[in-house]
Amino acid sequence: MSPSLPRWLWGIGLSALALRLWISIALPISGDEAFFYWWGVYPAWGYSDHPPMVGWLIAAMRYLLGDTTWAIRLPVVLLPTAMGAMLWWAFSPVNRTRAAWAVLLFWLAPINWLSVLITTDTPLIYWSMASACCLLLADRRAALDARAWGLYALSGLFLGAAFLSKYFAVVMGLAYLVHFALWRRERLHAFALMLLCALPGPLINIAWNMDHCWSNIMFNLINRNSGEKFSWAKPATFVGMMVYLISPVAVWASWKHRADVRAAIASQRLLGCLVGVPLGFFALLSALKIVGLHWVLSFYPFGFALLAFALPAHRLKACAIGLAVLSGLHLIAVAAVTLTPLDRWQHTKYYEGLVRGVKTAEMLKQVDAPGVVLMANAFTPASTYGYALRRYVPVFGVGRHHSRQDDQLIDFSVYQGRTIRIIHTAKVDLETYRPYFDSIELLTFKQDALTFYAVEGKGFRYEAFRAGVLAEINRRFYRIPAWLPMPHCAFCERLCGQVRCAVSDAPAATDAPLKDAD
Repeated sequence: MSPSLPRWLWGIGLSALALRLWISIALPISGDEAFFYWWGVYPAWGYSDHPPMVGWLIAAMRYLLGDTTWAIRLPVVLLPTAMGAMLWWAFSPVNRTRAAWAVLLFWLAPINWLSVLITTDTPLIYWSMASACCLLLADRRAALDARAWGLYALSGLFLGAAFLSKYFAVVMGLAYLVHFALWRRERLHAFALMLLCALPGPLINIAWNMDHCWSNIMFNLINRNSGEKFSWAKPATFVGMMVYLISPVAVWASWKHRADVRAAIASQRLLGCLVGVPLGFFALLSALKIVGLHWVLSFYPFGFALLAFALPAHRLKACAIGLAVLSGLHLIAVAAVTLTPLDRWQHTKYYEGLVRGVKTAEMLKQVDAPGVVLMANAFTPASTYGYALRRYVPVFGVGRHHSRQDDQLIDFSVYQGRTIRIIHTAKVDLETYRPYFDSIELLTFKQDALTFYAVEGKGFRYEAFRAGVLAEINRRFYRIPAWLPMPHCAFCERLCGQVRCAVSDAPAATDAPLKDAD
């Protein structure tokens, strides 16, 4: 190994870690993070959109380090460092120099300099990496000795933890299945042990869903996928995203040395499965859905490992330089945005979100009042306002198919007769709210040249809200298949007094404040 390579590893790794820590302190909370924050405030065995792992992680950070933004973000700040260490652990027994290159290329990627947002992907990535690295080490052992069995068991256990983070852990399991079915049939009993050790994760998730309206299964398998259609723009977007993630230089080098890449896959078949199976899965999925950049991050590091073992040394240096330039351009762009005064954004489409994120406390100070219940028209502002106030802010209205935590936490009947202020950043038609209050008034406020509003409704009418809004929520999002066993469903029990409520194809009679918004 070149003496300069370890120095570059230490320098890049520590520099990126320091930058992520600074960004995590300086950057205001995002809407998604604020939403997940409440999962940490109310730890449970599951949540509306996903399994519970990120909620447990945030709860642990709040308990250990305090209720601060940097504390709840610390796991994702440390994540690339941990992933690099796992890459080294898994691949250094094969070739220390090539393993070092894998870590260096991975750490040079722009996302590992800038990613500080705590999401459901944070624990998914960690546990998926831990599972795959254990399997890589177990798979290389010539004999099924005690250490091999232990690594297979750990791999399965970590895969179960990944499943308790996000359903995309199934794709990792699919890669394992392909590997064992094609090239490791003599160790299928080891794969069976892995599945057995992973089983508690799915069982916990199924048990929780049975008791909670099958909410995150309905979201992931049914509600979020309705109406999806093929469009050439979707796979084109996926291809462009992958070129960006790997970097154009690395993609060109991989194509130019495709014979070397094929040889590396042939010599490390499990690594080939960890790269190829997810890539094929998401390529097929992109025919119907826009594949999010964060969806592929559990498998992303193994792409760099494959490059490190496939490309000639001089091409690895070229890839490193290309990634460094790409990351440098990102850092320049971030610095430019950071140094731009808020008022310079006033005439852009981002201004509303920037003011809401940066000046949240000042906005809420104007709107909040004794005896008033604050709500918002969508989950992003509701979560952001709640985080700033450190009290839960519900969504008034039907909302979207995602982020339906209110359905589990909020009993709107307790607000009967109360005064409610629903915060908007755009002017609204008061008539859409009139059926749900004795009287309504539109209040106008201003923050840093942004005009925002609050619909103040006095004398909340719960029965009208139940018949108009909650019934429409049931119609849209609670078409739970009859064959799914469901002993409890808090939302339905509050709505109609039964575990399942009748669902009509016709919209609710009073469907006024139903405009979907984020």
